[in-house]
Amino acid sequence: MADAPYIAPEQEPSLLNAGLLACIATAALAGLLFGFDTAVISGTTDALTRIFDLSPTWLGITVSSALVGTLIGALTAGYPGDRYGSRNTLRVLASFYIVAGIGCAFAWSWGSLVGFRVLAGLAVGGSSVLAPVYIAEVSPPSKRGQLVAAFQFMVIFGILLAYVSNAIIASLHLGDAEWRWKLGIAAIPAAVFMALLFRIPNSPRWLILRDRDEEAKTALGRIGMDGPVAQKEIEAIHASLDEQPGKETLSWTRHRKPILLAMMVAGFNQLSGINAFLYYLNDIFAKSSSALSPDVQAVIIGIVNAVFTFVGMLLIDRLGRKTLLLIGSAGMAVCLTVGGLSLLGVLPTTLVLYALIGFIAFFAPSTGAVIWVYISEVFPTQVRSRGSAIGASTHWGSNAVIAAAFPAVAAWSAGAPFLFFAAMMVVQFFVVLTYFPETKGVSLERMREQLGLKPGEALSAG
Repeated sequence: MADAPYIAPEQEPSLLNAGLLACIATAALAGLLFGFDTAVISGTTDALTRIFDLSPTWLGITVSSALVGTLIGALTAGYPGDRYGSRNTLRVLASFYIVAGIGCAFAWSWGSLVGFRVLAGLAVGGSSVLAPVYIAEVSPPSKRGQLVAAFQFMVIFGILLAYVSNAIIASLHLGDAEWRWKLGIAAIPAAVFMALLFRIPNSPRWLILRDRDEEAKTALGRIGMDGPVAQKEIEAIHASLDEQPGKETLSWTRHRKPILLAMMVAGFNQLSGINAFLYYLNDIFAKSSSALSPDVQAVIIGIVNAVFTFVGMLLIDRLGRKTLLLIGSAGMAVCLTVGGLSLLGVLPTTLVLYALIGFIAFFAPSTGAVIWVYISEVFPTQVRSRGSAIGASTHWGSNAVIAAAFPAVAAWSAGAPFLFFAAMMVVQFFVVLTYFPETKGVSLERMREQLGLKPGEALSAG
């Protein structure tokens, strides 16, 4: 997929335009499904362990099985997205979400459950690449960072929705069928997502790249750019394409620095421990001495995550990406250290909930809000979708490894994972401080200059 073109301020569609809001909200709904499928498994680990007689290692494999599909989905989404359009490819992924949800509800064996979780992972991985791309392509440039961050907010809202859903279903006392309901209910928002995808247009940018100008004019009209303004925009996009050289291949030699930046922002996102905590949140809280049930504590974490992700959306175009990453790294390191020492018995175990609340409060507005925006900013136009796929794949690959290893390590020492993640956040602080450029307010056309490179110079790390 290509970048959203530059739109002069007087040509930008109003954010109050109903068509534009519908496009943003629909694509962001992919984030809700992403978050829901990521977190809903946390409420089923105890039942799955008992019903399928899983050891900590096999529980880790079961939980991380979806991440195998997620990694494949992230790696392969770029090609169909480029060829068939992000909206059309998202329709296919929506069908994957629906089938996976229903399949998990009616899984007849451990193998079938894992198979449907892998299918859900394919949908999550693909939508994590294509939904932000679609949002970027239809958004006004002056608000692109904030609107792409809305995708992350919906991810967090999906996580909160999963915790609330798990708590409600648990209160119904459905016995051995409880885990089926928890996983299967994901098919409902997936069906809504599918229906809404038939009510939004293809990306105007994608249509123009394929010389479908009349369709692009109609699509631009639907997002608030009518008549002469739409025609000028189409002409501007064609002019920008004429100025670009032929096809460019993503390579380590030419694009070393953006590749490293994308891999590091994605890798450190997972080395904070965020997804491991989300997957095993109920198990972690079961080891604390709080009077609140694990399900209720998980809902508290979900609410904090949603609130502070919204804070990140407000700050990302003000304080900047690098500043948020630095503040978040320092805060997360402290909170993770407190959590680890609490689980080791050095500090009271009642501090675990407060440590995780603090951790989320620093994670959400920093690396949580920055990751998808930053990955989509640092690559040149012609290799953006393929470069974004590398960042997303790093995120999901790291996620799979950490999620698979977490139960066994936590069984050996409950506090050890917390202290490891704390150390990684210290490393992230210094890497961001010394290597990451600030991209706040930088147009996509000026990003090469911001990376310290001259026009035509290879995007290497030096």
